[in-house]
Amino acid sequence: MLRPRVPVNPLPTSHFTRTDIEPSARDHTPPARLTPAGLVTLAAGGTGLVLIVGTVLVSMLLAVAISATSVAVCAVVLRSLLNGQRRHR
Repeated sequence: MLRPRVPVNPLPTSHFTRTDIEPSARDHTPPARLTPAGLVTLAAGGTGLVLIVGTVLVSMLLAVAISATSVAVCAVVLRSLLNGQRRHR
């Protein structure tokens, strides 16, 4: 009653290439040539990207360093407070 029916596919499901179609002229286009202005733009974009990524990484490293320093200061303060309580008892 509730049995699934598997459809019958008359065509093969594997990937195949057709050999009767001729390759078009667009398949063999030469690579794009960069003009001097294009090269300058590409170099400027790459430099900007490197500077932005470097800035982000340095700021993340600075945030981690500041957090570690604040945790260390809190640990020293807590240790001092706990040692002070033990001396007064």
